[in-house]
Amino acid sequence: MSDFNSMVVAEFRDNGGHVATAGFGDNLVVLHSIGARSGEVRLNPLFAISENGTWLVVGSAAGAVKDPAWVHNLRAHPRIDMEVPGDDATVRTIAVDVTEVPDDEWETHWAKFTSASPGFLEYTTTAEGRQFPIFRLTPA
Repeated sequence: MSDFNSMVVAEFRDNGGHVATAGFGDNLVVLHSIGARSGEVRLNPLFAISENGTWLVVGSAAGAVKDPAWVHNLRAHPRIDMEVPGDDATVRTIAVDVTEVPDDEWETHWAKFTSASPGFLEYTTTAEGRQFPIFRLTPA
């Protein structure tokens, strides 16, 4: 895990899920993805949109031309643990089932990300036409 991600995860845990760094605020979750080949747990702090008891995350990789590694890991292992802010200013870990948003729903969900943070629109300029995968995380 990068130093930046380690710092964000520590801030998330220390502040009951609130992260001031990079403007995450209360919109962060930490995925415990499982390496597709290694089987090792990887921590992935991600901007998330809470929606009717589920969460949406997007594999933008800050506009990179390739999907982040965690996307491949979620496709290989679609049941993982995830850390979320709890009701009592703590962080709780829950098991979630991961499903990829189908193409016919993609634009609707992508609009939620671009409305929440205009930075997502900027990512499209460097991604060379890549459509960022969006995943729904549902408590198991």
